[in-house]
Amino acid sequence: MELKRKTIAKVIAAAFVFNLVVMGAGAWIAYQEAPPIPEQVVGPDGEAFVTDEDIRDGKKAFQKNGLMNHGSILGNGAYYGADYTADSLELKTQHMRTYYAEERYGTEYESLSTAEQAAVDDDVKQDLSGEYEGGNIEYSAAELYAHQQVRQEYVERYHEGSHERGVPEGMIDSEAGARQFADFAMWTAWFSHTDRPGGEHSYTNDWPYEPAAGNDATGAAMTWSVIAMVLLVAAAGGGIWLYQSVSLPEPSAGDLSVPEPGDVSIFPSQRAALRFIPVAAGLFLAQVLLGGLLAHFYIERAGFFGIEEIFGVHILQLLPFAMAKTWHIDLGILWIAATWLGAGLFLPPLLTGHEPKRQSTYIDILLGAIVVVTVGGLGGIWLGSHGYFGDLWWLIGNEGLEYLEVGKVWQVGLLAGFGLWAVLSIRGLKPLLDREPVFGLAHMILYAGGSIALLFTAGFFFTPETNIAVTEFWRWWVVHMWVEGAFEFFIVAIIGLTLVSMNLLSRRSAEKAVMLQALLVMSTGVIGVSHHYWWVGMPDMWVPIGSVFSTLELLPLVFILYEALGQYRAMSETGGFPYKLPFMFIIASGVWNFVGAGVLGFFINLPLINYYEHGTYLTVGHAHAAMFGAFGFLALGMVTYMLQLAIEPGRWDGSWLRAAFWCWNVGLALMVFVSVLPVGFLQLEAAFTGSYAAARSVAFYNQPLVQTLFWARLPGDTLIILGTAIYAADLIRKRFVLRASEDDPTVEDMAVAEGVMSDD
Repeated sequence: MELKRKTIAKVIAAAFVFNLVVMGAGAWIAYQEAPPIPEQVVGPDGEAFVTDEDIRDGKKAFQKNGLMNHGSILGNGAYYGADYTADSLELKTQHMRTYYAEERYGTEYESLSTAEQAAVDDDVKQDLSGEYEGGNIEYSAAELYAHQQVRQEYVERYHEGSHERGVPEGMIDSEAGARQFADFAMWTAWFSHTDRPGGEHSYTNDWPYEPAAGNDATGAAMTWSVIAMVLLVAAAGGGIWLYQSVSLPEPSAGDLSVPEPGDVSIFPSQRAALRFIPVAAGLFLAQVLLGGLLAHFYIERAGFFGIEEIFGVHILQLLPFAMAKTWHIDLGILWIAATWLGAGLFLPPLLTGHEPKRQSTYIDILLGAIVVVTVGGLGGIWLGSHGYFGDLWWLIGNEGLEYLEVGKVWQVGLLAGFGLWAVLSIRGLKPLLDREPVFGLAHMILYAGGSIALLFTAGFFFTPETNIAVTEFWRWWVVHMWVEGAFEFFIVAIIGLTLVSMNLLSRRSAEKAVMLQALLVMSTGVIGVSHHYWWVGMPDMWVPIGSVFSTLELLPLVFILYEALGQYRAMSETGGFPYKLPFMFIIASGVWNFVGAGVLGFFINLPLINYYEHGTYLTVGHAHAAMFGAFGFLALGMVTYMLQLAIEPGRWDGSWLRAAFWCWNVGLALMVFVSVLPVGFLQLEAAFTGSYAAARSVAFYNQPLVQTLFWARLPGDTLIILGTAIYAADLIRKRFVLRASEDDPTVEDMAVAEGVMSDD
């Protein structure tokens, strides 16, 4: 079956529109079905105890003080601290038991007989059952008592500090702020056990698992997990048929003339694009060093190898976990993005032989702007969390949401940077854009870049005043649709251009392969983001939708792995292929992407598994393997290719990069399979046999076996840090052997440009 490029392009356009319609309708439903913030929470006497303003101010305290990168809310955030929803729900049931035991029997709950405890448990469940009928939330006397106790607990923990929990003193700078944060957490606990009007389950589909509150997995979670597995098997067969039926080209190094690095000239704009690489490497090194500190915080919650005993200063106070985690995440995004932006600006002259006037100057301006935004954003996070910006904290300081930590102003700066990059890409690719159809490879690069910018704007649809359920709806548009939609499309297109520049594929053939893979990614990944909506207060319609589409996300990852292996075969066809080292990174990316995003992603996204697993170390394993695999290794492979072209052929030495490559791969394997995943499976068991709060508790993390597994992470983390240090050092030494650029370049200076331009 021969599919024309034009046909695939039309199907992609239809899939994109379909995705926007589904998710746009979901946005409207999100506003309609979000858990209500009542005007008041009243006690048995009708007196107001909590107001809607208290709850909203509590959300502000949650964001301003970076609590989402210490613990999590509704399962989303960091895993070092408690999940505030599960924690407050567990504390609520415990204190309600205490109240009823004292009221009914005049003694502590633990002192009661089994029958008496069962009677108290029934009273607690009775208080927490029922649906919301509008108006004020009406507390029973036991609920009021429990809320008061949770307020006191949160003041002691998050204002006064709790080093055994890894909470620095003054994390929330006032008692009033800590009490309001408790009000916010207790509101999320309330809608996690309160049924929707006319429904059979709570606003969170009875998540988190808390038997004392009557929360357990719903029947839909089981049903749709089974259906998803059946669909995966059926879709896998259909996918194999499609892949075998569609005539797609295979990369080949045997029949084509692969240009040697010395045959390709370097243009001034490419030298400018290379300046992105050492900047990105510095960010990368800082990220992995912070990652090592974060991992150690799980062992010593307020120390670092005894340093605090020597100097008498707790590192937790100097660099709290939440701050280190915030920078760790943002640095990861920034170094990968900076690398890909540099690659996107390096490739156009290689393919077109075209050098727009002053292109290198504009690229330097873009790099300078990225540095300003990076320094401003990371500095603003620290200043904002310390109260230096007053009410402007979320605009120029720290917005305080995972992956969207930087203030809105800095987010605008990032968006402007994407815009400038698009303009420079258009300038560089103009000869191709003028000659090819609208579904051509150069156009797809711009479509992907435009999609990244478009989805990033979803982060401007909420403020600290916005309902947390709606906030989470839009936040996942930015976070996950980048990963599963636009950014993966962008990377697939960049790799297609790279294969063309190596003469392994013709431009027409690459266009067809890229479009088919982009179609598979877009058809599953965009709507697949809805698996994040099951437990955050969105309606249960997302359970079937998210189950189906997130399960099918595995298919394009299988095909991408298949392509990587096909490229490996092409590389092996000839012993003289000069770009084996960049291809090693491409192959590693395919393998880790399949393992992390595919296998582990499929496993944890099944609703029944996700109900107990949500926000545990299994997610940590999935995230690290997928992020490094899908984006990190590909970015590093592109760097290797760019450097090999830009360095004098006789002075090219790939030994340091090869050593870094194996340090990263072995280190990542040790971290994921020896430490992170075993902890995750222990957490899954703890959640299933006890409660979700128990699986996220300090008591769980302090178990001897879990502590041993945390120590077992040290060799893997050390190898990753070592590999990054070798990589950064190699870039420094390679800066001194770069080739001079052409003063007045033409298309004849490029070994591949003439062939690409004539490939119509």
